[in-house]
Amino acid sequence: MSLVIAAIRTGHDPVGKLPDAAFHRTLETQINCPKCDATYNLVVDYNVAIGRFFEEESRRPITMLRKAIMLGHGNDHRVAHFETAGVVVVSFTTPPKPAPDKSATGRPA
Repeated sequence: MSLVIAAIRTGHDPVGKLPDAAFHRTLETQINCPKCDATYNLVVDYNVAIGRFFEEESRRPITMLRKAIMLGHGNDHRVAHFETAGVVVVSFTTPPKPAPDKSATGRPA
């Protein structure tokens, strides 16, 4: 079973699907952007988080999430949800808000 860890920006709801689990656990460790005050909470399957070798198994995915968050600083942390399952970090952006329709009559179309 691969270890799936999600990093969700503080103050935002998850945009993508959370890791498959009956119960989720938010880890005490948060990832902070070294260049600003953005923080991300780590969410993982509860059964995996209480495992004996979790610290060793989670070291590499957490390092990858840290790097993705640091690189996300360049686009003003528009990504509110990262997820990794080992080799690849997937980012979920919030859907853009629709622009108001400005027709010639001033009424919505």
